[in-house]
Amino acid sequence: MAAAARRGIKPKIKPPRKLGPEFSAEDTWAKLSRNIVEIQNHNAANLSYEENHRFAYNMVLYKHGETLYKGTCQLIANHLDKLASEEIIPVFPAGSSDDPVQRSQAGETLLKALRKVWDDHISSLSKLRDVLAYMDRVYTKTANVPEIWDAGLQLFVKHIIKPPIEDHVISAALTQIQTERDGYVINRSAVKGCVDVLLQLHDPHDDSTIYKRDLEPAVLRESEMFYKLEGERLLETCDAPEFLRRIEERFTQEDSRVHHFLSSSTAAPLRRIMEENLISPHLSTIISMPNSGLDVMIDLDKFDDLSRLYSLFIMVPAGLPSLKKALRETIVRRGKDINASGDIADAEDMPEEEFEANRAKGKAKARPTNTGSQTLQLALKWVQDVLDLKDKFDQLWSRSFRSDRELESSMNEAFETFINLNEKSPEFISLSIDDNLKRGLKGKSDAEMDTILDKTITVFRYVTDKDVFERYYKGHLAKRLLLGRSVSDDAERGMLAKLKVECGYQFTQKLEGMFHDMKISADTMQAYRAHLAKTTAPDVEISVTVMTSTFWPMSHSAATCTFPEMLIKASKSFEQFYLSRHSGRRLTWQPSLGNADVRVSFNSRKHDLNVSTFALVILLLFEDMPDGEFLTYEEIKAATSIPDGELQRNLQSLACAKYKVLKKHPPGRDVNPTDSFSFNADFSAPLQKIKISTIASRVENNDERKETKDRIDEERRHQTEACIVRIMKDRKHMTHNDLINEVTRQLASRFQPDPLNIKKRIEGLIDREYLERCPDRKSYNYLA
Repeated sequence: MAAAARRGIKPKIKPPRKLGPEFSAEDTWAKLSRNIVEIQNHNAANLSYEENHRFAYNMVLYKHGETLYKGTCQLIANHLDKLASEEIIPVFPAGSSDDPVQRSQAGETLLKALRKVWDDHISSLSKLRDVLAYMDRVYTKTANVPEIWDAGLQLFVKHIIKPPIEDHVISAALTQIQTERDGYVINRSAVKGCVDVLLQLHDPHDDSTIYKRDLEPAVLRESEMFYKLEGERLLETCDAPEFLRRIEERFTQEDSRVHHFLSSSTAAPLRRIMEENLISPHLSTIISMPNSGLDVMIDLDKFDDLSRLYSLFIMVPAGLPSLKKALRETIVRRGKDINASGDIADAEDMPEEEFEANRAKGKAKARPTNTGSQTLQLALKWVQDVLDLKDKFDQLWSRSFRSDRELESSMNEAFETFINLNEKSPEFISLSIDDNLKRGLKGKSDAEMDTILDKTITVFRYVTDKDVFERYYKGHLAKRLLLGRSVSDDAERGMLAKLKVECGYQFTQKLEGMFHDMKISADTMQAYRAHLAKTTAPDVEISVTVMTSTFWPMSHSAATCTFPEMLIKASKSFEQFYLSRHSGRRLTWQPSLGNADVRVSFNSRKHDLNVSTFALVILLLFEDMPDGEFLTYEEIKAATSIPDGELQRNLQSLACAKYKVLKKHPPGRDVNPTDSFSFNADFSAPLQKIKISTIASRVENNDERKETKDRIDEERRHQTEACIVRIMKDRKHMTHNDLINEVTRQLASRFQPDPLNIKKRIEGLIDREYLERCPDRKSYNYLA
C-alpha cells in the first residue's frame, strides 16, 4: 500500500548546486589586465595560460566582451605610447650634421628602434591573440569589430606611424637610400626591417599598405629629383661610353636595392623614373656626342659599349627609333663617302691639263698606257669597300644589337639608299664578279671564290635597277666566254644559279643561252674539222663561236672590218659548211670579239703573238712592206675600215704599250689621226709567246654610259608595255591607279618604274588600240 502511494507521488527536482564563488566582472578584468601588462613586460613565463584564457572566456560568457575588448585595446595603446616615448623619440636624428656617414648612422639607429618596437609589439600581441582566442571567435563576430591581432596592428599605425615619428622614419629611410646612392656603405638590414614593418601595416581606410601610401611615393619623388640632376651631371662630365657604363651601373644598383630592402612593387615605377630621366632626354645627345658618340664607337669597334647602348635604348619607347635613325644616317654617310671615292672621271674624258696637274702632285710618273685599268681598280675598290662596310655592320648587328630584326631592316634600307645613289653601282658589281671569275687573276680556292661571290650577291640584292646589272653582266660574261678567261665552267654556272635564286628564271634565261651557244659551237667546230679533213683546208685555221643574236650583247655589230684575202677564204669556208647544215640562218661576223695567234719574224727572233682580230688585220698590212716604210693612220683606216675608236685602241696596244711591235711617228702615248706607223723589226722580248690584249673589262666612259642608258630605257619601254598588255589581257578592265600599282609591283624585280613613264606607255597603247579609255576617264578596257 505504501509502495503504491510512493509510485503515485511526483518527485521534486532540485536546482544544481553552485560549485564556485559568484562571477565578478570587475575582479576578473582586474586580474586579467594585470596579467596582460605582465605579458607586455615579457613576464609571460610566470603566468598560467589556462587561467588567463578562463578569465577571458568568462568575460565573454557573462556578456562582458565589450569591456574585455576595449580594455585590452587601451592596454595595447598605452604600451605603444610607452614604447614610443622610451625607444623611438629619444633617438630622433638631430639633423644638424653635414657628414653623410653621421646622418646615415643616426637614421640607422631610428630605423632599428622602430623595428625593435615592432618586434616587441608583435611578440606580446601574438600571446594576447592566444589568450583571447574565445573572444575573437565569439564576441568580435557579433560586435563586428576587428580581431585583437588586426586591432593591434591598427593601434600600431595610430600610435607609432604618426607624425612626428613617421616623418622621421621616412626621412631616415630616404637618407639611407641617398647615402648609398652617393657611394657610401649602409646597413641594408636596418632599412629592410623598417620596410617589412610598413609592408605589414595597412591604411584602415583603403586597405593599402603604409609602405605603398607613404614610403614608396617619397622614394620615387626623391629618386626623380636625384636622377634628373644625375643625368645632367653625367652628360657634362662623361664621354658617351662612360655615360652608358654609369647609367647601366645605376640600373643595376637600383635593382639590387629593390631586391634587398625595398618592395618589388617599387621596381617598375622606379625603373620608369630612371628611364625617363637618365635615358629618354639624352638619346640624341649620347648618339651625337663629339669624339665618343655612336660613330666613334662604331669606328673603334667598341662592341661592348654598343651592346650597352642598345640594351639601354630599348628600355624606352623612343630609344629603338632613335638608334634606327642614327644607324641609317651613319651608314648612308659612310656609303656616300665610298661613292665619292669611286666617283671617278673616265680617262678618256679627263683634260690633259688636269692629268698633268695630278701628275705634278705625285712622283712625276708617266701617264699609264691603259687608264681603264685605273678606273677598273677604283670600281673594284668601291665594291670591296661596300663589302667591308657590310661586314662591319653585320658583325655589329650580331655582336652588339642581338640580331634585332628592326635594326636589320633599317640597316638594309640604308645600304640600299647609298648603293642606288651611285648610278654606276650595277656596272661596278658586274666588274667585281667579272674580276673574280677570270682565270688566274687571284689564285683563290673554290671555297674562297664562293664566299666572295656570295658577298657580292648580297650587295647586288640592294640594287633596284637589276636590268642595268644584267646588261653589264651579259657583256662581261660574253668576253669571258669568248676569250676563255673564266676560272671554270662550274664557277660560272654557280654564279648563274645564285642570280637565278635572287631574280628568277627570266633574269638568267639569256645568260644560260650564251652557255648553250658555247657548247653547240664546240660541237660545230668538231664537225667542221672533220669536214676539213676530207676536203682541202684553207691556209688559216679558224675557230668559230656561233652566237644567237638574241642571247648575246650585240652592241659590237657596228664594228666593221675589211678582212685580208686569206681570212676571207677561211671565213667563207666555214660559212658554206654551217649554212649547208642550217637553212634560213644568216651569219654576221663580229671581229671586235675575236682574237688570233700569229707568228711574227723580227731581226732577233720569231715571236708568237696573241692579238685581237683587228690587230691581226693591222699587222698583216705590214707583212710585205720593206723595212723603214710606214703607213699613215688614214691609210690604215682606209685599208681596214675599222672604226676610229677600235682602230686607235688597237694601234695604241701595238705601238704604245709594253710590247711595241709597231713604231709610232712621232713617238707618244696617244694615237692621233696625223700619226704614221712602221713595223718595228728590232723588237725583242725574252718570251716566246706574247699576249697583246686590248679587250679588257673597264669602266665605261660617259659616251658609252649614255649609249647603255639609252638602250636600257628602250628595253624598259618595251617591258613596261608588255607588262601592261599582259595584265589587261588577264583583267580586261582596270582603274588607272590599280593598273599603275600592279605594273609597278610586277616590274619591281627588274627596276623601279616611274609612274609617269607607265602613264606614257598606257597612252601609247591606247593610240595603237591595245587599250581604250572608259567614259569615266579613270579606267581602261582591254581591246582583244
